[in-house]
Amino acid sequence: MCKHILNAQVSIRSPCCRKWFDCVDCHTESQTHPLLQSFEMVFACKKCKKCFRKDVKEFEEADEYCPHCDNHFVLDALTPKAAITVEADDVRVDARMLKDDRVAAKKERPTVFDPDADVDKLG
Repeated sequence: MCKHILNAQVSIRSPCCRKWFDCVDCHTESQTHPLLQSFEMVFACKKCKKCFRKDVKEFEEADEYCPHCDNHFVLDALTPKAAITVEADDVRVDARMLKDDRVAAKKERPTVFDPDADVDKLG
């Protein structure tokens, strides 16, 4: 699982060390040598788990799909973004933590024993 690109559809085999990586940054973090660039790339589809080769000199629109399962692997990369959120339950499901100030409190009826209600009656 790549922490740099969230929607990586394929793993790429590095031509220098012959290890599998999801992106160039993953190779740079784990290896001490620079990435060797090559025109022939070996991919492993994450959907069907099958490997295939592509020549990047002649890369066309039809080459953006896995030849085994037609998974579209050339996508705009989604990178993680920092976000400030409130960690609580979804209020659409459980709204007990919300209090609406617009709702008036229930007024209690005066009773015989209520001294404030008797003050108005004595005149």
